[in-house]
Amino acid sequence: MRISHHNKGALLILVLIFGAIFLTLIVGFMRVVLIQVTVQKEMTHSAQAREIAEAGLDYYKWRLAHYPDDLQNGTNAPGPYVMVYEDPELGPVGEFSLEFASTTYCGDVSSIEITSTGHTYGNPDVKRTVYGRYARPTVAEYAYIINSNVWAGDDRTIIGPYHSNGGIRMDGVNNSIVTSGQETWKCDSNYGCSPTKHNANGVIGDGPNHDLWSFPSTPINFTGLTVDLANMQDKAKNGGGVYIPPSGKQGYKIVLKSNGTFDLYVVNKKDNEPQGNAWGYRLNKIKNAKYEGNYNISASCPLVFVEDMVWLEGEVSGLVTIAAADVDTVGSDPSMILNNNITYSSDEAGLLAIAEYDMLVGFDVPNNMELEGIFVAQNGHFGRNFYNANDLPSAWDQYVKRNSLTINGTIVSNGSVGTKWICYAWWLGEHYCSGFETRFNSYDRNLVDNPPPLAPRTSDDFKFVEWLEVE
Repeated sequence: MRISHHNKGALLILVLIFGAIFLTLIVGFMRVVLIQVTVQKEMTHSAQAREIAEAGLDYYKWRLAHYPDDLQNGTNAPGPYVMVYEDPELGPVGEFSLEFASTTYCGDVSSIEITSTGHTYGNPDVKRTVYGRYARPTVAEYAYIINSNVWAGDDRTIIGPYHSNGGIRMDGVNNSIVTSGQETWKCDSNYGCSPTKHNANGVIGDGPNHDLWSFPSTPINFTGLTVDLANMQDKAKNGGGVYIPPSGKQGYKIVLKSNGTFDLYVVNKKDNEPQGNAWGYRLNKIKNAKYEGNYNISASCPLVFVEDMVWLEGEVSGLVTIAAADVDTVGSDPSMILNNNITYSSDEAGLLAIAEYDMLVGFDVPNNMELEGIFVAQNGHFGRNFYNANDLPSAWDQYVKRNSLTINGTIVSNGSVGTKWICYAWWLGEHYCSGFETRFNSYDRNLVDNPPPLAPRTSDDFKFVEWLEVE
């Protein structure tokens, strides 16, 4: 009998082939596992590196709260500044490196930019970088800040936080928080309450969104918001801004230009004030103004300080601050008249207008008026005077009533605001008789993150206004 060994050889070959395949699969699987372990470790180190980098931002936020003018980490030497990050349980686990830049106007720091790069000791080659911009919050976060009782009528639409240290009657539409510093207040006929409510809630009215009303809230320290006008005058004189002395006449007209300059006029005469016995009849109408010249606004100190009354209008380019104040004469508090539309030439523009006394909308203004900026009436109020057609030349009757006022920005007013007047006659009852028929207000989100120079602050604490990871 003959025995063949060919089948045994074929089986051996199959075993070797399948063994090789199996071994290849095992090796491949192990390589995948090792790669996954390596990737997982790198991801862990990467996540830890970002946490360490973020810790660098948090550390300097703490430091700025204690040393607000220190951009050298207490070393008086240029950076970057490398610091060890310690885990409470594991001890030192990595480092972060800090670099700083700042935005400065007229010698004052407006915001601080911090770049923090972190890594672990376990894998120093894996680094993450985060960027944060810190700034102190300003009045730009609000649509209104008022230091007295106020009434927002039912024709009002307001977008943005609305705060008064006094009581609020809110009949308008507001889509954000409405806060009063009072638990109760006396609401009388001046604020639409008849009969008088002697213990009205801090916020009352017929407006919607009552769930957004809050009282009593922490009052905003209006004294703390007060701009140091003497300091502003000094920066205009000696810090690179523009200083304009008293005119010896009726003040100045400033026309802002889209090329970053402004035209200046001396107001020689105002039109005669109308006759009448009601308060607030001042016409605020220019009769004659003489051109003085065109002035540049400095990029490093975009500040214009006028030691006189100002009529303001035009197109704003970049960030600009304009003040009307007389800090050298006791009892002389100039006002500012918003004489025409004030608009922006780009999204990067922003205006801060400060009047030592009143901030008023003028008489012969557009029927549909637009205002962009932060408007501060430091000791007076924001509004438009009451005008009676019976006391005016017939050619001027058209200006008594205007159609609409649209404000994109912030109103800060020491006194009660008012741009629409309601009169009473026995044959008509209560009726609209002067001012703007409709008003629309919206805070400017762009100015929250990038306010104009020297904007009044609502807090001395720095906070994030921008955060991002740098690739």
